[in-house]
Amino acid sequence: MAELRDIRSLTKEDLRTWMAAAGEPAFRGDQVYEWLWSKQALDFQDMTNLPKALRSRLETDFAFPQQSLATVQRSADGTLKNAVKLHDDLVVESVLIPTEKRITACVSSQVGCSLNCAFCATAKLKRMRNLDPQEIFDQVVTIHKQGLEEFGRPLTNIVFMGMGEPLLNYPNVLAAIERITAPDGLGLSPRRITLSTVGLPKMIIKMADEGVKFNLAVSLHSARNEVRSTMMPINDVSPVEEVVAALQHWYRMTKRRITFEYVVWKGINDAPEDIAALVRVCKKVPCKVNLIEYNAIGDPRFVQADPAALEAYQFALEAAGVVAKVRRSRGKDIDAACGQLANK
Repeated sequence: MAELRDIRSLTKEDLRTWMAAAGEPAFRGDQVYEWLWSKQALDFQDMTNLPKALRSRLETDFAFPQQSLATVQRSADGTLKNAVKLHDDLVVESVLIPTEKRITACVSSQVGCSLNCAFCATAKLKRMRNLDPQEIFDQVVTIHKQGLEEFGRPLTNIVFMGMGEPLLNYPNVLAAIERITAPDGLGLSPRRITLSTVGLPKMIIKMADEGVKFNLAVSLHSARNEVRSTMMPINDVSPVEEVVAALQHWYRMTKRRITFEYVVWKGINDAPEDIAALVRVCKKVPCKVNLIEYNAIGDPRFVQADPAALEAYQFALEAAGVVAKVRRSRGKDIDAACGQLANK
């Protein structure tokens, strides 16, 4: 028997066409589309302004796969880490990060990852598949609901910093962002969305040329090729110089500065020459730097650097006119490192 088509893979026009072919008024397609995206229905029977016979027909003709929360870990600082079970029983992670002014959703774009960054727990899972746009969208909806239930506040920001490399699932990530930002979707401003990448130059150039409106962050972690390549194999293919050239193109096209995500580890990238190399890169492209506390994954090679090293980075960057902030690690008392919970 042929597999049923996922109802949410259809455009509004597709739904109108299907309705007409089924002998229904075309506007029923608009109603279904609204239930799927604006109202986030979980079941065809939730679509109460449709005739019962039509709801039953939709159930017969289409799949409506759902995800569920396998576990939710709660941190003392308010962070929620979700293990999200997909319709095929694979698991990805999403995180709700609350601050005084924001409810941020950190979402995954792939099941596992193929890039093998040595410090990342997701790398242990390998890449199993890309997420569909609706699977990304559903992570966001879940965190929006959690924000309202747990904190009485709606979602304000989204970061694609969960499992996977978003630019290796580019069409689906863009389709998800389109639904998230559309007036007939969640209506969130693209300026409140940040896509984080290891730095794939061709894809960064493609995004810039296509005029995307969201923000860009790059997981850099070292501006020295010989150091970065030991942690991030992708650097052998896309060295720092090529990443910087792509980011310069991004800024020319978008006029939006980049955020560099940067973890400082003891004995790896905490020396004066590491700091000097990062300052040189930051002078080449308008940017800010997030110096991030490391969530350990049990690998003895990667140990959080001393506070003095972070201070030295911050001082040197600010002296060069670069905004640099130390981002304290959230969820230290739970499996907050990306990939930890899914590995379990």
